Amino acid sequence: MMSEFHVYRDTSYIGYKPSYWHKLGTEPLSYLTVGQLVEIAAKRWGVREALVSVFQGHRITFSEAHNKADRLAAGLLQLGLNPGDRLGIWGTNSSQWYISRLAAARGGFIAVQIDPAYQTLELPHSLNKVGVKILICSEFYKTNSCYKILQTVVPELVSCPESGVCLESAKVPSLKSVIIMSSQQYRGAHRFDDVISSASPESLKKIAALQTLIQPDDGCTIQYSSGTTGFPKATLATHHNLVNSAIISGKYLELNAEATRHVICPQFCHVTGSLGGIICGLCYGSTVVLPAPTFDPIKTLAAIKEERCTNIIGSPSLYVDLIGNAKKLDIILTTLRVGSVGGSLCTKEIVQGMLDTLNIKRVCALYGMTEISVVFMGKPGDSVDKMTSTVGSICDHMEAKVVDENGRVVPVGSGGELWVRGYSVMQGYWGDKEKTSELIGPDGWTKTGDNFVLDEDGCGRFLGRFKDMIVKVADNIFPIELEEFFLKHPDVLEAVVFGVPDTKVGEDICLYLRLRSGINLTDEDIISYCKDKISEYRIPRHIRFVTEFPKTSMGKIMKSVLRDALVREIQQVPGIEGVSRAATTRPAS
Repeated sequence: MMSEFHVYRDTSYIGYKPSYWHKLGTEPLSYLTVGQLVEIAAKRWGVREALVSVFQGHRITFSEAHNKADRLAAGLLQLGLNPGDRLGIWGTNSSQWYISRLAAARGGFIAVQIDPAYQTLELPHSLNKVGVKILICSEFYKTNSCYKILQTVVPELVSCPESGVCLESAKVPSLKSVIIMSSQQYRGAHRFDDVISSASPESLKKIAALQTLIQPDDGCTIQYSSGTTGFPKATLATHHNLVNSAIISGKYLELNAEATRHVICPQFCHVTGSLGGIICGLCYGSTVVLPAPTFDPIKTLAAIKEERCTNIIGSPSLYVDLIGNAKKLDIILTTLRVGSVGGSLCTKEIVQGMLDTLNIKRVCALYGMTEISVVFMGKPGDSVDKMTSTVGSICDHMEAKVVDENGRVVPVGSGGELWVRGYSVMQGYWGDKEKTSELIGPDGWTKTGDNFVLDEDGCGRFLGRFKDMIVKVADNIFPIELEEFFLKHPDVLEAVVFGVPDTKVGEDICLYLRLRSGINLTDEDIISYCKDKISEYRIPRHIRFVTEFPKTSMGKIMKSVLRDALVREIQQVPGIEGVSRAATTRPAS
């Protein structure tokens, strides 16, 4: 007999099923802070390894992490940082980054997670936008000296004393102190370990007392969303956002304290790094493993083998490199249970490589944004087809719907814009109410800007970003559809499609390809591959071959860099619109 509750979910009377899904959670939401998780983890799993930084030779237990975090937080209090102040963390993955993140939570400071790839243009914006008071930074990002970049952003450092608080900065007026993650002394900056060792008993007592005063709805983290135009926006997440996202994500990732060792490929500054690694580890007692400061496929494969890692997280592009190097070096992995993948399209070929070459038992698809954290994830037991055709099902306690251009819900299985609502949505863009209200309506629904299909079982299919849509004459072309097509070519490792302005057709299609090692293809080969498979108007006009793609610190391909370079190239060719396809499709060097 149909229950009374089920009657209200029966849509047969209205003739269609709306594209809406609410996932009921099996357990209530948590109301803890990240700082409280640090203490709980230390008491539950004190001697268990919380972090293994392979390249640094560091092994830190949960108890040691708690102690170091409290001492760093106390040292920051003594430098003038107060609860609610912004603490910038600008650097590559390391044990110091990990401890800094925990310390921010314990002190009630808002951690501003800055991409280590930021240079002299993005860095001052990141600091000024949110009023960073103290900055903790790496010594290097790859071959770049972070201190030299800082000297450009904060030129007053050069006239500072050998150590201590830096001078008042004209370019970054809020900045009062700089801390370098190094044993070397830099002029005008504190050494990381010195700040930890400076903690007084009185300051440590203040940190302990703060744990009942810091509230779950307080701001916890600021991350900068990827901006396609202008500077990235500062997204503010609360403890409540992050703790519950970690608890629910960890359940889908099958994390546990007894056997999980989680190798982290993305940078900690991103959601997948800090949430999927650090905060999930605190919730489940799993060990975070760092193979290298930035992604290195060979070192990652070695770390997986040596540390017997069970879980791994990364973008499809990173997995392509791992699979290729594992084959090349004949590396056999036997311990990986779950490989989570997000950030961009993951094809059946990549998933099959993860299963066959990396011997991952299960691939877990992820979908999310900086502004909404992770809202769709693959479930245990999903088929390979489900892993590749969907981004999983909506997470517990979240709502999702797909709407048309007027904001009206479309029938289930129909395409439209994805809107989500629930605990994981950010508090807002820091200092930008207008942009916040454009994204999040007064009813709490967040507009993702993504073309999406919600299936009847609650699984979602990502069809591409509306802003990336190519409008050629009167046709709307989503790049992801063409990327999927070209990735089916047996010699193609990675494919990137985007549009560039064209006065005749509005926008024309550009294709960048990375081929398998030792393979050479021509434009004509690609055009021939397209014949009788896709419409003539969808065949790319501009084709380029590359050996490597420019990528973010998360491993996502930077389409904007490719687009800007190609537009400049096209503009330098006289009469570009009047020449033949073959003349405009020469391979890039």
